[in-house]
Amino acid sequence: MAKIHVNAFIGRENKNAKLKLENNSQVIDLLKKLKINPVTVIVSRNNELILEDERLKDNDEIKILSVISGG
Repeated sequence: MAKIHVNAFIGRENKNAKLKLENNSQVIDLLKKLKINPVTVIVSRNNELILEDERLKDNDEIKILSVISGG
């Protein structure tokens, strides 16, 4: 099966990751591969928030930012 390439910026680690994923992978698959709990982050593509079930495309530029909550 074909692979897609995704570039992800991981905010809490301040690093970039280049990943190969299966074609038709979703955001949740990316987070699982990076061992990131989806409840703790927001994900954006082209400065627009995307949900866990959003399909990723080849050469996507993804930002994964930590959610900060206070009380």
